[in-house]
Amino acid sequence: MAESMQGLHRSHRCTEVSNKNIGESVTVMGWVQKRRNLGSLIFIDLRDRSGILQLVFDENDGDVFEKAKELRNEYVIAVEGTVRKRDGAVNDSMATGDIEITASSLRILSESQTPPIHIDDDTNTREELRLKYRYLDLRKPKLQRNIKMRSDITTFIRKFMSQEGFIEIETPTLCKSTPEGARDYLVPSRVHPGEFYALPQSPQLYKQLLMCSGFDRYIQIARCYRDEDLRADRQPEFTQVDMELSFVDIDDVIDVNERLIHAMYKEILNVDIPIPFPRMTWQEAMDRFGSDKPDTRFGMELVDVTDVVKGCGFGVFTGAIENGGTVRGLNVKGQGSMPRKKIDKLVDSAKGNGAKGLAYLCINEDGTYKSSFAKFMTEEELDNLVKAMAGEPGDLLLFAADKNKIVWNVLGTLRLELAETLELIDKSKWNFLWVVEFPQFEWSDEQGRYLAMHHPFTMPMEEDIQYLDTDLGKVRAKAYDIVLNGTEIGGGSVRIHQADIQEKMFEALGFTKEAAHKQFGFLLDAFEYGVPPHAGLAYGLDRLVMHMTGEDNIREVIAFPKVKDASCLMTLAPSPVDPKQLEELSIDIIEKEEEK
Repeated sequence: MAESMQGLHRSHRCTEVSNKNIGESVTVMGWVQKRRNLGSLIFIDLRDRSGILQLVFDENDGDVFEKAKELRNEYVIAVEGTVRKRDGAVNDSMATGDIEITASSLRILSESQTPPIHIDDDTNTREELRLKYRYLDLRKPKLQRNIKMRSDITTFIRKFMSQEGFIEIETPTLCKSTPEGARDYLVPSRVHPGEFYALPQSPQLYKQLLMCSGFDRYIQIARCYRDEDLRADRQPEFTQVDMELSFVDIDDVIDVNERLIHAMYKEILNVDIPIPFPRMTWQEAMDRFGSDKPDTRFGMELVDVTDVVKGCGFGVFTGAIENGGTVRGLNVKGQGSMPRKKIDKLVDSAKGNGAKGLAYLCINEDGTYKSSFAKFMTEEELDNLVKAMAGEPGDLLLFAADKNKIVWNVLGTLRLELAETLELIDKSKWNFLWVVEFPQFEWSDEQGRYLAMHHPFTMPMEEDIQYLDTDLGKVRAKAYDIVLNGTEIGGGSVRIHQADIQEKMFEALGFTKEAAHKQFGFLLDAFEYGVPPHAGLAYGLDRLVMHMTGEDNIREVIAFPKVKDASCLMTLAPSPVDPKQLEELSIDIIEKEEEK
C-alpha cells in the first residue's frame, strides 16, 4: 500500500550526494532500479533524473529491513539515511560509486507492476514498444540526458540572444492557410462554419510584421506543423529557433549566428568551433557534392567530364549531352577490385534515385581497364576519361549521365552511401558550412511553372533583379542555409522590402494582384507604411539537438514523438471524435469506398 511523504522533504537528488556528505543524514527519493538481497543485507540502486545512488538496508534495522524485502523494480520510494564510504569495491562507472547510504527509514510511495520494457540504456527494445510506453522509455538515463541537454540548449539560446538585443515574442498558432510549400494542418472554426485556421508551418509572415512594427530583433522558440511524410530527421510537429533582424544584410545575420553556435558548443559540449564558417555557393555545392547540404568531412567529390566525353562513341554519354544534360563521375579510391555483385547494388541504388543506369570503370593494378562501356570508346578516349577523373591503379570510377538534377541526386546519394560503407567519415568532426546564393525559383514539372525555392518574400541578388522579367532560371536568391555534417540545421534569407520587387515576384510566381492581396493582403498593406530592410533565419531545434547529443534520429530528442504515419502510439492520436463535435463544427465525414 502506497504511503504518504508527509513530513519528508528531499534533501538531495541522487548524484548530488557525494563523499563531501559522508556522515551526514540525507533524504533521497526516486525509483528502484535494481535490488540485490544478500541475506543479511539488501542493496538497492535508487534512480532519479540525476543518476543512481546505492542504498544499504541492514537486517539489524528490523522493520526497515523487512519493508525493503517488498521492494521491486520501479517502486517509488523515499529513504532517510546516513552517507558513508562504501564497504565494498568502488564503482568508477557511477558518479556516486565511492559512497552509499545506510537507510534508517523507508517509505514506499508507489508500487509498480513489472514494466513491459526494461528501464536500461543497454536493452534493445522494439521502437514500437518504446513509443507505446514512452512514459517508461523516458525514464532511461540516455533519454533523460538528451531531454536535459535540449533544455540547456534552449536556455542558452534565450540568454545569448537576449544579450544580443533580441526580444522573445510569441506569434499565433491559429493562422491563415497559405497555398505555397508543404500541406497545412487545418483547424475548423465553430464560430465561422465552413472556415478553417491553419497551424503555422513557420511564423514567417508574423515575424516580418514584427519588423514593420519596429521590434528590430525578434526571437521565438516556435512550435510549427507540416503535414508531410516523415523521415529520421522530420516530424509533423517540430520546434524552430526563429529569428528576424531589421536594418541588416546577409553578413549581419551570419555573424550573430556564428557567434551563437561557437558560444553554445563551448558552453554545452566544451567544443571549440572555429569561426567564421566556410561559405559555398549553391552551384558549387551541387557541382562538387551533388547536394545543397554537403557533408564535407570526407572527399570523393563529383567530377564533371561532359567536355571530355563529348563526341565519344558511347551513346549513353553523348545522348545525355545532346539532351542538355551532363556526365559526371565519382572516383572511389582503392575499390577497383569491388566484386560485381556489390557494383550491381550500386547500379540498383542509382536506378532507385532516378537514373537509367550507372556506368563503371575499374582500373586494374596493372593499369588495364574493366568497364561496362569500354567497347564503345577508343583507348585514347578511355585514357582521357581516366586522367580527368585522376584515376590510378586500384580505383573504381562511377559515372551518371542525365539531366543535372538527376545526376546530382544519383551521385550525391551514392557518395554518402559509399562513405558510410567504406567508413570514410570522421565522426568526431563538426563541419559547419554556409550554403549561399540559392536559385530564387525551381521549375515544377507537376505544376508546369516556376515555384519559389524558399518563399515569395525572399530578396533576389541585386544584380539578378533584371532577370525577373526575362529569365527566371538565372535569378539567384539572397538565401542561406547553415549545414552541419551533411544536414541542413537552419535556413533563412534577406526579405523583400520594396513594393515594386515584391510585385514582380508575385507576377513571376503566377499571382495576379488580386490573388496576391487575397492571400497576403495584411502583409502587403503593412508594407505601405514604412518597412525596414530585414532578414532572418530559423534553426530546426530538433535536428540541432540530435547532432549535439550524437543521435541518428530526432525521436531520441523529443519527449513524445510521432511515428512515420504521424500517429502517436501512446495516446492513439489521431482518433475519431464524437459526431456531436463534428456537427457543431459543420463537418461531415465522407467515407471513401474501398477499391475492389
